[in-house]
Amino acid sequence: MKTPVSSTVCAPSADEEYVLPCAEALLAGTLALMTAYAQGSASCPGRPVMASKLVSNLIRLSHHPAFTPAMHIVLNRLCGSWQQQASGNALTTLAPQPTTLWHGTPQAVQ
Repeated sequence: MKTPVSSTVCAPSADEEYVLPCAEALLAGTLALMTAYAQGSASCPGRPVMASKLVSNLIRLSHHPAFTPAMHIVLNRLCGSWQQQASGNALTTLAPQPTTLWHGTPQAVQ
């Protein structure tokens, strides 16, 4: 027999499923997608799609009535940042640029 879960509590099951209210589920999915994006390779072909989905999720979250006006402002700003990221990804997908992750080693030490 399953125990009823209130709308404000996350109850994990043996299958790692969680019962979340709509806004929390969308926020959790968005954070998971942000994590995947951050941990993914810059050459991953799915990056532009992930960035576009993040923008879509952030737009939906920024209009969700479950959040306070202050949270709406935060979400709108994040949406703007991710829109820039998504448009930048579209450009780099067409013409990938090499990136250097480390500084070069100096020839002499003073």
